Amino acid sequence: MNDEITFPLEIEFRHLDHSEVLDNKIRENVAKLTRYYDRIMSCRVVVEPSQNRHNKGNLYHALIDITVPTGELVASRDPDKNHAHEDPYVAVRDAFKAMQRQLQSFAAKQRGEVKHHEPPPQGRIIELQPATGFGVILAADGREVNFTRNSVVDYDFDKLEGGEIVRFAEVQGEDGPAASTVHVEGK
Repeated sequence: MNDEITFPLEIEFRHLDHSEVLDNKIRENVAKLTRYYDRIMSCRVVVEPSQNRHNKGNLYHALIDITVPTGELVASRDPDKNHAHEDPYVAVRDAFKAMQRQLQSFAAKQRGEVKHHEPPPQGRIIELQPATGFGVILAADGREVNFTRNSVVDYDFDKLEGGEIVRFAEVQGEDGPAASTVHVEGK
């Protein structure tokens, strides 16, 4: 694949002397972004020292703003949270990594490759044994799924009642299907 920039590119060094080496590094990274999405319409990169001065020196902020056919993607790295950004090259590298992830996600959505998460299975509690901390769920498909006191999340096992609707995550236990987590609906 050809890593050639075929769209308008603006590189701005704010409150910072222009660096030919950093400028070239930015251009290389912009060209690589076309591997992840080839319909970029324009790109603007800003590198600047943080407004907040720190004892160790300046931290650098890098912002990448890309226009795509249906909108805009922005990646920015907050220097206040990462002292590695005392080096403007690191701030730029991290911002490009973030933009790469955004472009990959954006391209996947454009191709219809969005992950569809199945809702967790649902069922109804049909048996409770408070003394032993054991229960049974009748799953919507008719199977019986065992669970224990420790499986119940965000609710008190001792307050459970037969007939309550729950959703659960299923695993294969020693005695058949078991719920690793049980969430009481509406509680």
